[in-house]
Amino acid sequence: MATQQPLISPPKSRLQRLGRFVASVFHPRPQQLQDVLRWLQEAQVNNIIRIESRQMIEGVLKIADLTANDVMISSARMDMINIEDPLDHILNQVIDIAHSRYPVFEGERDHIIGILLSKDLLKRQRSPNLNVRALLRPVVMVPQSKGLLELLKDFRVNRNHLAVVIDEFGRVAGLVTIEDVLEQIVGDIEDEFDTDEEAGDIFGLGDQTYRIAGNTAIPRVLQAFGLAETLASHVETFETIGGWVAHEMGHVPTKGESHVLLGLRFEVMHTRAGAVKWFKVKAIEKGAVA
Repeated sequence: MATQQPLISPPKSRLQRLGRFVASVFHPRPQQLQDVLRWLQEAQVNNIIRIESRQMIEGVLKIADLTANDVMISSARMDMINIEDPLDHILNQVIDIAHSRYPVFEGERDHIIGILLSKDLLKRQRSPNLNVRALLRPVVMVPQSKGLLELLKDFRVNRNHLAVVIDEFGRVAGLVTIEDVLEQIVGDIEDEFDTDEEAGDIFGLGDQTYRIAGNTAIPRVLQAFGLAETLASHVETFETIGGWVAHEMGHVPTKGESHVLLGLRFEVMHTRAGAVKWFKVKAIEKGAVA
């Protein structure tokens, strides 16, 4: 006796629908990346994949042609620790900049001797026999030509989160983190120190100074320091405190530079992608030397 076939076919799975769509679009098969990207856009339009999925797939395809040199932070912008600095100075640097990992050098900046994890230092900061050198972990160095897919695999297998990039002469060219690579796939990754692009943020520190995000709106900064009625015209000209300070200085400031504005000293703590990420701000007493 023949088995009776169901009158209604079961709904096709998303994977089946995707396969049928691929077959209908690619006759012949795609010859270049642009064909695949076009197909992904069409698949999104046809509700086969979501926009987030399309963006991630596109990210994976695009990083196949990228190298460490394309995403690294240049050596001039690297926050590094000098092993010869006093312990108090190193502790303040780790707390103020608030990275989780720091390359440590001895003598010249090109001579990196290891990686210091903030958690290793802060857990032992009260130890009377603290030796920073003993806390250092091995440094991973990669050439500028290292492919991002290969680098991501190395990060995963070796459980490293940071690699120092060297040029053809063996000099430090920059550094790249696992976050830098993943952001090429999933977009910007916000960490606990990142702030809302519109709101920015202000944090009080223990030495009567403040950590202020460069993207903080000017009215918020002026209000925080009791200067809300001081400079209404500049509020209309500039949107963020970072943009205003850079304009007053006449250039994009780099780490360590400072500028006095409205009785406040703005010291650049950290920059990223050509913009100030964090300022350290302190009110200057009248008559004090800036």
